[in-house]
Amino acid sequence: MDLFDPSPIANMLPIDGEVRYYGSILDPKSADHYFDHLLTNSRWENDQVLIFGKLIVTKRKVAWYGDEPFQYTYSKTTKLALPWTKELLELKEIVENKSGETFNSCLLNLYHTGEEGMSWHSDDEKDLKKNAAIGSLSLGAARKFSFRHKVTNHTISLVLENGSLLIMKDQTQAHWKHRLPPTKKVSTPRINLTFRTIVS
Repeated sequence: MDLFDPSPIANMLPIDGEVRYYGSILDPKSADHYFDHLLTNSRWENDQVLIFGKLIVTKRKVAWYGDEPFQYTYSKTTKLALPWTKELLELKEIVENKSGETFNSCLLNLYHTGEEGMSWHSDDEKDLKKNAAIGSLSLGAARKFSFRHKVTNHTISLVLENGSLLIMKDQTQAHWKHRLPPTKKVSTPRINLTFRTIVS
């Protein structure tokens, strides 16, 4: 790392967006503490997606929290935000301090094993503030995460570690898709907290 570089966390994307990976921002003990608490105490529910007119219930579970009871619609289903918990506010403050960004909501995803993943998509729903940062905090199992440019199909991948932070911002959602590919090599769960900004 160049100590004289004012922005030592390099942009991972070659064009059309900004993605910065901070690595682990929580020590292992703290990361495990938050993982255990969120796993036990979050208001998890199976996610639902509408595919070709058919409502599919996913194995992956989600929980949605925010400053207000925001509505968030994706995959043609709408969720209503729950009030923040003490632990989520603590993590929100850590992520905001580290990234210099601010957020008003958080979608939690629970992947029970590596066989549960997320297909190629962009977080560009109309409820989200355009080009605003999305902070992705990973807890639990380390998982591969990939980006693919919508025009060139150029692909970039990395491994998101326990306690690590990834920030996506600017034109990223307009020009890139991302996914969490399934794998049979991971048998333990992962919780992903995606901090977002909802526009009323």
